[in-house]
Amino acid sequence: MPIYAYKCAECGFEQDVMQKMSDAPLTDCPTCGKPAFGKQLTAAGFQLKGSGYYATDFKNPPAKPAEAPSPACGTGACPACAG
Repeated sequence: MPIYAYKCAECGFEQDVMQKMSDAPLTDCPTCGKPAFGKQLTAAGFQLKGSGYYATDFKNPPAKPAEAPSPACGTGACPACAG
């Protein structure tokens, strides 16, 4: 079951509530009793760890090491320096 974060707009009381997705949202604040208790928008509460699909399928490939310049570079003798 998902855990929803609720907050009262009147008194500021906050509470995490475990509810079924089919349950009706809560509206009455348990502290002040006013109908100002609403769900908050929160980030997902999970992390991808280990050698799962992220590490093997979506991770960027390792960077290639920079190539060392040829010994003749800078003298105009190599194709990269010829101008």
